Amino acid sequence: MTNTLAIPAPTARPLLTAGAVAGPLFLAVGVTGGLTREGFDFTRNALSQLSLGELGWIQQAAFLLTGALLVAGAVGLRRALPGSTWAPRLVGLFGATFVLDGFFAADPGAGFPVGAPEERVTELSGHGTVHMFGGMVGFLALCAAFLVLARHLDRRWAVASRLVTVAVLAGFAASGVTVLTFTLGAALGLGWLTTVLTKLHA
Repeated sequence: MTNTLAIPAPTARPLLTAGAVAGPLFLAVGVTGGLTREGFDFTRNALSQLSLGELGWIQQAAFLLTGALLVAGAVGLRRALPGSTWAPRLVGLFGATFVLDGFFAADPGAGFPVGAPEERVTELSGHGTVHMFGGMVGFLALCAAFLVLARHLDRRWAVASRLVTVAVLAGFAASGVTVLTFTLGAALGLGWLTTVLTKLHA
């Protein structure tokens, strides 16, 4: 196992900072929207649905900005880990899917926005399909990136990175019971990426 996180290239630091900010920014916007917008229920609605309705532009902007910051972080990761090819690519793909989902909104359902059917979404529209596909590909890419990054971390960090991957996937698998597990899994993934990029920056 090689620990190559100790001395990042100076040009990588601002890009790593951008990537580290991405997750907290997206979650802050999402949680704020979820707490303040009428009809939103964290146990029934995904943060993606905040892109709908009159104030949906706020979450759409959060998707686009988060995607741009993640792509910048991927470039920083490439400079900080010159021996790693796939980790930066996978994080870059993760960022690209946020940009994609910023343009293709999730479908309404489960009572949000106000006036939407109370049932959970069972049939996806075209834009809803693209959004779901983007999210699925993006978080699978992020999980793969964590496994690749584990090879560049010391033992404790490597174990943590692998455990986070399992927890994120478990959260997604349990989303059929409650959407909250998906949200928590996504938050954990974004938070761990921030943690790793911050360690790289040090």
